[in-house]
Amino acid sequence: MLLQLNFQMENLRTRILQTALILLVFAIGGCEDESNSTQSEINQITEDMTSGTWKITEFIDSGEDDTSDFTGYLFTFNSSGSLVATKGSTTYTGNWSVTEDSGDDSPDDLDFNIFFNLTNQFEDLNDDWDIVTHTSTKIQLIDVSGGNGGTDNLTFEKN
Repeated sequence: MLLQLNFQMENLRTRILQTALILLVFAIGGCEDESNSTQSEINQITEDMTSGTWKITEFIDSGEDDTSDFTGYLFTFNSSGSLVATKGSTTYTGNWSVTEDSGDDSPDDLDFNIFFNLTNQFEDLNDDWDIVTHTSTKIQLIDVSGGNGGTDNLTFEKN
């Protein structure tokens, strides 16, 4: 009787370990799919943004419409990560990228990063924007300020 009980306990322990191993394999596989999906989305956004020139069609800074600050500027997002804004003979150069959000949001959020080393209106574009929606001709971005809690909206549309 004791031998039979010992055999049943060992059988139960083996089944529990097998089930745990199967669940672990599925969990790891799911992470890889999500990572591949995220990288695929990053690649698609990068491909879209590096095709042609873009213009800002909306820039709301903490409730204030500052879109007109960027009227006439054409933005070129280069695959090298450089960002060029041109209006006539005026040119400003910055950097851009799309990365996986490292914040407290859900892991599949992406950041659209913009940085101009300037102290004019382009400084207001510097941020790790959250991507709200994107197509091959339009990208809508949002940022909730950690300091004052204001919400900024930025939209680029293909020229």
